[in-house]
Amino acid sequence: MASTIETIIRGTVTAGLRKISDFNRKRLPIPTDSHPYLTGIHTPLTQEYTLADLRVEGHIPTALSGRYLRNGPNPIGTPDPASYHWFTGPGMIHGIAIENGQALWYRNRWVRGAEAAEFLNEPLPPGPRRDGSDAPNTNVVGMAGRTFALVEAGGCPAELSNDLSTIAHNDFDGTLAGGYTAHPHFDPYTREYHAITYRGEEMNKVWHVVMNDQAHVIRDEAITVSHGPSIHDCAITENYVLVFDLPVTFSMKALIKGYAFPYHWNPDHPARIGLLPRTGSGDDILWVPVDPCYVFHPANAFETPEGHIVVDVVAHDTMFAQSMRGPDSKASALERWTIDPVHKETKREILNPQSQEFPRYNERLTTRPYRYIYSVAVENGPTKELDLAGTALFKHDLLRAQTQVRDFGPNHHPGEFVFTPRNASSTEPSTPEPSSAEDDGWLIGLVICTAPDAGQGHTELHILNADDFLGPPQAVIHLPHQIPPGFHGNWVPNAA
Repeated sequence: MASTIETIIRGTVTAGLRKISDFNRKRLPIPTDSHPYLTGIHTPLTQEYTLADLRVEGHIPTALSGRYLRNGPNPIGTPDPASYHWFTGPGMIHGIAIENGQALWYRNRWVRGAEAAEFLNEPLPPGPRRDGSDAPNTNVVGMAGRTFALVEAGGCPAELSNDLSTIAHNDFDGTLAGGYTAHPHFDPYTREYHAITYRGEEMNKVWHVVMNDQAHVIRDEAITVSHGPSIHDCAITENYVLVFDLPVTFSMKALIKGYAFPYHWNPDHPARIGLLPRTGSGDDILWVPVDPCYVFHPANAFETPEGHIVVDVVAHDTMFAQSMRGPDSKASALERWTIDPVHKETKREILNPQSQEFPRYNERLTTRPYRYIYSVAVENGPTKELDLAGTALFKHDLLRAQTQVRDFGPNHHPGEFVFTPRNASSTEPSTPEPSSAEDDGWLIGLVICTAPDAGQGHTELHILNADDFLGPPQAVIHLPHQIPPGFHGNWVPNAA
């Protein structure tokens, strides 16, 4: 832990750099094109809605009782297109409540950080916050019967009420020493949440943070790194947590120039995967090289009888190599990485070459061998940012090495879909039942429906039968306005 003097010095230097960055941000060149994450399907919403009597096609399963929630950046007011980065807008939570086969309501609410509270002329919710990341915009999850909006890079979670109001900025009831992540991983066998966290101001450390099933931190173990890597997600196996230390690192040059998201592709940073024993010290980590690439999101990971570690990921050739406005890469693919800890080798195998993102699976099988991955088509290009205007959802059968493609049709753009088991408990995921097929459940996610004539679009929540992937939807819930693409959504069951 840093001494008091070190903390003061770091805080002083950070404050000075922030002033320089703020000064230069106002002097960035005005772009000559439309900002890709402020226009088109990314056009921000300008108001909060509370809607009832939602139109439904099909039949909502009566077994579904809870809320579908999704988080994503949604700027307030008029953002500066010269400095705006998609990852930095304040979070907006979208929610649809379902019970007894009915869609009870839709609501969207900005997470109340300083920017939203000032714009809406509201008091700032209580609790610890960190400047620049006090409106978590990346994920929204149910933990211990509560709802939290999450972000990485040192941001503190925000606790939300059932109707999506911001209750407080919450450091998990005082147990979280630093920032958190957007991607905690729940182990259904130990009932622990595992995460790898990093802080923008700390270049030489990341942390393995473990919480119990009451959402209280029980482990906070530092791991030595260099260059300030951006580690968006991690993966866990029965005995290890996987640390993706890849060549996207903090850029002092970008920060000083005034860019809001100061991370950039760094070819001088070695690409490697850390195998950290789940109860070991940071010094126990084993680093295994991998060919340079970047991973936002893994699917599942598990150990083999031969002692190898297998993890499935969406791998991008590079990331943030050119654009300062959002994610960019020339190519991405679904890959299987087989890590040999004895020979310190990583074998990369392409499972599906199509560009895609947001891989999800039946999370009852976290840390165990599994069969299915569900992901969303995206488009990569040599001269533009990552395009989320794809129209297809994939179901990858890892056993048969086959992929089913569900195309929603022109002007219909799916986001991340979450898998929900039909026989799920009313709280957290539980150990799989032997009689339950892995795809015995529903896929739930938002589909943006743009108007062909650039007029007013709308949005649909689709509930699909995962075991009848190409069949008709179980139900479609209609929303009258167009929701911009966000990041991550989850099904949060009602408490029993």
